[in-house]
Amino acid sequence: MEKGKLFVSDTGQNRVFIWNQLPSEKYQKPDITLGQLEAKDTKRNSGSEVSASTLHYPSGIWSDGERVIIADAWNHRVLIWNKFPDHNGQPADIVLGQPDFDCNQPNVSGVGNDPTARSLNWPYGVYSDGRSLWIADTGNRRVLYYKVIPNTNYQKADGVIGKENFTERDYENSDPIWPYSVRISQSGKMAITDTQYYRVLLWNDWRKGLTDKADVIVGQEDFEGNGQNQYRLQPAAFTLNWCYDSFFHEEDLYVADTGNSRILRFAPFPQKSNTPAHSLIGHDDFGTGSENAKTMMGTANALYWPFSICIEDNLLAIADTGNHRVLLKSINL
Repeated sequence: MEKGKLFVSDTGQNRVFIWNQLPSEKYQKPDITLGQLEAKDTKRNSGSEVSASTLHYPSGIWSDGERVIIADAWNHRVLIWNKFPDHNGQPADIVLGQPDFDCNQPNVSGVGNDPTARSLNWPYGVYSDGRSLWIADTGNRRVLYYKVIPNTNYQKADGVIGKENFTERDYENSDPIWPYSVRISQSGKMAITDTQYYRVLLWNDWRKGLTDKADVIVGQEDFEGNGQNQYRLQPAAFTLNWCYDSFFHEEDLYVADTGNSRILRFAPFPQKSNTPAHSLIGHDDFGTGSENAKTMMGTANALYWPFSICIEDNLLAIADTGNHRVLLKSINL
């Protein structure tokens, strides 16, 4: 969501929907579809070769209401629209991770090749503060940082988080192992949702991420911990299971605890590792982890594998993936 607009990655159908105003009806049609010429089409790369107009498994989205940036994950690239799209299948203006719009191999040359400051491999997340750009370069187990949103194709990143240099492939437990989402707060804090280790890595100052390990871990006791729900049979207020996204709202942190089918709220921002959540959405208690729990009378208050979250003002948008829907919910602070 941004400035009253709603953006949704219909990932499995290789398209992104845009509503120019927040929908007021349950089945309201989108105003614009990116990745396909017709909203009803769903084929990868629009059933043809990769181009500036196509998508293959799009994931993270960022927009300021004017520009649009999409992580085109399975084309191993990030696409940028410098002006807000106004028609279906509108081609992107800039491509990152590939030398041009006709290429889509991981790390440009294919599987097994070392990454560079220009290449991408399964980038699932993007974030910008309106000036700089961060990309969760998931398959390369790192986050790339650009001081300024690029205006030319195949531009080099200025910094890397999670690696000592741009060509490194090895990793330690203290690095982001499978970074799926990156978020920066207004005060400069950083959250990297590290899916494969069931945790969120937090820095009090994102700049320290370029040189230092995370200050705080959500979901695990320490850097060595990597168990689903910390190897418990049931979740707890301090555990995570296949988490895919997080989001800052004022001084609070929200986490999409996908495998436990819930959204956790940490209020305020955690200052030490393994801090329990303050509250949750999707279940009546912290010990329940099953999807669509207690849904005999419907799923209005249930979640099934929520993948992505966004908050604007006091409105929370949840990509409730397992239920194939997006929920818009007012949050009470």
